[in-house]
Amino acid sequence: MEHTPPPFFKTGPTPLARLLIFSALSLVLLVADARFNYLSPLRQIAALMVYPLQRVAAAPAGIAHRIGEFFVTHSSMREENTRLLQEKLSSAPDLQQLKALQAENRHLRELLATRERVQANGQAAEVLYAGRDPFSRKVIIDKGLNDDIKGGQAVVDARGVIGQVTRVYLLLSEVTLVTDKGQAVPVQNLRSGLRGVVFGTGQDGVLDLRFMPVNADVQNGDQLVTSGIDGTYPPGLPVAEVSNIERNAAFMFARITCKPVAGVAAYPHVLVLGWKRDVPQAPEATPEQPEKRRRGKRA
Repeated sequence: MEHTPPPFFKTGPTPLARLLIFSALSLVLLVADARFNYLSPLRQIAALMVYPLQRVAAAPAGIAHRIGEFFVTHSSMREENTRLLQEKLSSAPDLQQLKALQAENRHLRELLATRERVQANGQAAEVLYAGRDPFSRKVIIDKGLNDDIKGGQAVVDARGVIGQVTRVYLLLSEVTLVTDKGQAVPVQNLRSGLRGVVFGTGQDGVLDLRFMPVNADVQNGDQLVTSGIDGTYPPGLPVAEVSNIERNAAFMFARITCKPVAGVAAYPHVLVLGWKRDVPQAPEATPEQPEKRRRGKRA
């Protein structure tokens, strides 16, 4: 190995001189950077050159943090999903009940509007259950003699006529629907003004307009309302809509089928009307006529 001998005389500044030189240079650079901002480009270049090294040095810690955060987030999301599912299941009955209450409230408001439109006293009643006889169309409501319910009162909903009270108990009442086989409602055609009588058929959603001549002015889609001539139903209440007409020249009357307008079995609340038509009593027969006849016979 070749070894170069040290120089005999040491050349260059002494360590103290170097310290002073570099200290002065540092002070100059600090003053230049603080006062005139000359070293900003150099600092940007140095930061750009050091940035990849910083990323490589911080990569392991960042990867470990993300892995831990992934597992923590996944676990928290599962717990959150479980909690939300339990809350959804627990609030589902309340939500359904709220929807039912909203529908009931809307129907009661429609009943109140119907009472104002008819201009008759009435009270709302709740349908408790249907009649036990499968061959009749009757419902039981929660109003009776204690609520001044009387037999023959009309029962309506927000759409039209449902039926009438046929039997009254102390706390309950029986309502016979218009679709019952023994129920009849006097009606009038809104379009032509023709009067008639609608009979129940014993089937849900089917009514018959009977005893109408073959050439009667009745068409499909005609609206039938109460005529009010029987004194039970106020005039102008919707009852049915003509759905089918069969005319045969061999028969005297046409076969006209209608469908009820009111929700006969759809709503839990109805309105019992206290309407009563003021009809003057028929005049009594005077006893003078038989006496005149007897005198005529004697003469």
